Amino acid sequence: MYLTLNAALIQEPMALLAYLSALIGGVYMLAQWKNPFVQKFFHYAPPLIWAYFLPMLSTTFGITPSSSDLYSFVSAYILPFGLLLLLLSTDVKATLRLGPKAIFLFLSGTIGVIIGAPIAMAIFQPFLPEDAWKGVAALAGSWIGGTANMAALTEAVGTPSDVLSPIIVVDTVVGYTWMGIMIALAGYQDQFNRWNKADNSVVEKINAQIGEIAAKRAQPIAVPQLLGILGLGFGVSYVVRKFAETDFLPTSSVLSAGTWTIMIIAAIGVALSFTKVRELDDYGASNIGYAGIYLLLTTIGAKADLAAVVEAPAYIGLGIVWLAIHILVIFMMARLLRAPLFFVAVGSQGNIGGTSSAPVVASVFQPALAPVGLLMGILGNVVGTYAAVLTAWLAELASKLF
Repeated sequence: MYLTLNAALIQEPMALLAYLSALIGGVYMLAQWKNPFVQKFFHYAPPLIWAYFLPMLSTTFGITPSSSDLYSFVSAYILPFGLLLLLLSTDVKATLRLGPKAIFLFLSGTIGVIIGAPIAMAIFQPFLPEDAWKGVAALAGSWIGGTANMAALTEAVGTPSDVLSPIIVVDTVVGYTWMGIMIALAGYQDQFNRWNKADNSVVEKINAQIGEIAAKRAQPIAVPQLLGILGLGFGVSYVVRKFAETDFLPTSSVLSAGTWTIMIIAAIGVALSFTKVRELDDYGASNIGYAGIYLLLTTIGAKADLAAVVEAPAYIGLGIVWLAIHILVIFMMARLLRAPLFFVAVGSQGNIGGTSSAPVVASVFQPALAPVGLLMGILGNVVGTYAAVLTAWLAELASKLF
């Protein structure tokens, strides 16, 4: 059915980069086609989902390998590059005007992930290996902040490769199926807000204000600005990464070089959004940042082999139950607070998707508020590793009790 890693057709890093870039580029170009059928198809199955599934299918059928130096490079340098450029467009003052409900919804989503893990572990432990809790720890890292936290927890608990492989598939299949559902629900946010008696006027007003300002400032990109954007993004990312790898910063199972890189980049990006450097976004800095993030998503998908699901379907069941608990908790909090669906979307994706997908989902709901989703993802990045350690401990406890 599928080829082994050693038999992958594309293995040389540059060839792999060319293939993944062409794959994601082709999907997004196709999504721009004005054919009614194509438009309807991508409405229900957005291009971002295919950024995961097509590379995953490529690995399953032996076109791409499940591990490569390219994947490590993209995670180490392209991720911070993309985050820095996205954060340049952040309007912190406008974001704060959204009020505390957004934070409460995010934290309720975090609690849902924490309590969902031991419950799902208790149900599916009889069908899983003894060290499956280490996979749950890795997935908890991903589902409270994103891939950087997943890497930190994988290293912290020593998740074995035979457990990590199906967990990556669960993260991609279950996690991003939920992201697709949230994107589809964007078209029903008015109906939800009326049913929930939620006031969405503040969200819409801020979205309109930021959108008008961005539209007035937008300019065609020129070579000097493009080179400035690339120089800033890669230059800062490289220096921060190398600094994070030195002995100047304390390290632990949680505070790895990757974690420090993301936290420092986040701080620098937000700080630069208060300066004239923010004007680079007038020339499309955030769009270039998105391109970097989308490339990262293709490498995440390429790490997963769907054959792992066939070999361990119980992992998929565990992921579905776990995510269902998260969804139940965050929607209960939304009902209690009379919060709009936008807050549910960014709060959930700030946990489950992290910095790579939270801004994308936010932009589908309110086009100018992608930075709000990004800030939620960063918040997940900050608290995620610590919350995931607690989740890992609870999952280990559940695995021993049941």
